[in-house]
Amino acid sequence: MSRDKDIQHSILIVSSSEQFTAFVKKSLVGFITIDVRKSISLARRMILERDYDLVVIDAPLSDESGESFALDVAERMSASVMILIPQEMYSDVAESVADYGILTVTKPTSPNYIDKSIRFMTATRDRLKKAEKKIVSVEEKMEELRCVSRAKLLLVERKKMTESDAHRYIGKLAMDNGTSRKRIAERIIEDLGD
Repeated sequence: MSRDKDIQHSILIVSSSEQFTAFVKKSLVGFITIDVRKSISLARRMILERDYDLVVIDAPLSDESGESFALDVAERMSASVMILIPQEMYSDVAESVADYGILTVTKPTSPNYIDKSIRFMTATRDRLKKAEKKIVSVEEKMEELRCVSRAKLLLVERKKMTESDAHRYIGKLAMDNGTSRKRIAERIIEDLGD
């Protein structure tokens, strides 16, 4: 994993163990934000304040088992979530969180496994970010098409232009003014709209 890629990520580590926190931090070279909270209640406050790319929970904690917090994070955020569970709790917790895409790891585990898990979670989060950007791009393009279509309709109805003339008119104004077709369409809708 390259540092250029890592610098874009943020992580919330929820653990009461300073040894575990130090253990995880060794895998996080280049992360721009590394927040650590020692209880679930403090971690809940943090996720209200900001979004994270990764959330790692060293369960159980003093105030909760960590399972419901992991589920809340998975439902509310697009963060990759990992919960580390003692062997005796593993099968129950793994079964309840598996359908939410939460990575469940038994404790104790090796530093190498934690490192690989974090790299996997980071790669998964990167893929989600790319998909989110594509969705936003398509939504913006659809909004632009709706806006331009509405403006063309108003030009046809109120200015008696043909549809192709209205299309060219919007394109020419956008080019002449050095702005987007959407911005020109919004001005036309504002000027000619009801």
